[in-house]
Amino acid sequence: MSTPSSWPLPPESIRFVLPRRVVAELDAHPLSSGLYPLGMGYYRQADGHHMERDHHDDNLLIYCLDGEGDIVLEEHKYRVRPGDILLIPKGIPHSYRARRKNPWTIYWVHFTGHHASDFIQHASRGEQSRRHLLPIGIHSRLAGDFEALLEARDSTYNLNAYLLAANQLRQILTHIALLQPIARQKQSRGELDLEKIHSLMQARIHEQLDLDTLAETINLSKYHLVKKYREVTGTTPINHFIQLKIERACHLLDTTNNSISEIAFAVGYEDAYYFSRIFKKTMGVSPSQYRKMRTGDYPWLGDG
Repeated sequence: MSTPSSWPLPPESIRFVLPRRVVAELDAHPLSSGLYPLGMGYYRQADGHHMERDHHDDNLLIYCLDGEGDIVLEEHKYRVRPGDILLIPKGIPHSYRARRKNPWTIYWVHFTGHHASDFIQHASRGEQSRRHLLPIGIHSRLAGDFEALLEARDSTYNLNAYLLAANQLRQILTHIALLQPIARQKQSRGELDLEKIHSLMQARIHEQLDLDTLAETINLSKYHLVKKYREVTGTTPINHFIQLKIERACHLLDTTNNSISEIAFAVGYEDAYYFSRIFKKTMGVSPSQYRKMRTGDYPWLGDG
């Protein structure tokens, strides 16, 4: 593990490094070997806190709750503000420090595992220009996730508690990924009203809806609609609309005895054959096979 800072720890702050024997067990256990913490903490108004690492042999996550800090990595300097996430992969030299006049309050976790890079890539997806600094905002539930992670320090030696901590870390990183579209939407300064777009999609679920109509609804060109929508959600408006249609079709297949043709028409497809093709492309099975799953007449994993 990379050495934590030697910042003098005041009574209201926490620094906890997992015992080596626990790390060895987490590394070997099938429920934790993919991702597990090495050390974690909470620094409150960390006046004088600083660190410089030329060699970084694990991964680091920092969540700033209050105050400010500065970080230098990959020859770029960034200001860290409340609501910012720092996600620094293994092998990247870096230095950071709390601002003197307004020192930050942070949660931090050093972690590793053979799936660590996958979790980092998933959490920072869509942030190409500043992929290590993610401005997601202040979220009480995310802070609660960190608090739950820190509860592991109360277990003198209980492997189950550390397994829980490892999976709590998974929850934190996937929660960050979930919050990313919300944060990007706020950064768009209201230019993309997702609520309005999605409300229109729901209202027109039984019809067809083209990009011209969607773009006109929010006063954007088709090009800017697709570009901004993809930046926020990772997909296109039409792909999302199709997904909504298929979800509705699944609901009707589960809860009614309507024919495939009737369900196709109910979600805006006059051609039942075309609907079936779209359904299978999305779900991996045909509408009739999906319906048979409900009664156990078709295996969940298909013929394979």
